[in-house]
Amino acid sequence: MATFSKIALSGSTDGKMIKVAQTATAGTTLHTGSTTSTTFDEVWLYAVNSDTTNRKLTIEWGGTSAPDDLIELTITAESGLVLVVPGLVIKGNSTALVVRAFAATANVINIAGYVNRITA
Repeated sequence: MATFSKIALSGSTDGKMIKVAQTATAGTTLHTGSTTSTTFDEVWLYAVNSDTTNRKLTIEWGGTSAPDDLIELTITAESGLVLVVPGLVIKGNSTALVVRAFAATANVINIAGYVNRITA
């Protein structure tokens, strides 16, 4: 029987938001998946743009290869808790998959979220 656990993003300190400091690949680490092949992480991410200008955000989904691993979107100025990853799943791998982010401008987008970890 599968076990479900709600956990903080591994790149977060005590569940706090993660400031996107990087402006190019490889981005700021948001979450590192498991190294166990029977573990699945359902990842939910929300973005906050504290800037007065719209900013492009790029999520690197388990890799850094364009365009296969990239999710690109623009986060509206002074907006908060915009859903950017709606529960997509990464599977445990012997080399853990990493979810990262970079933005057009450093330190103006913060990422919040959580992971539903599913283990067999």
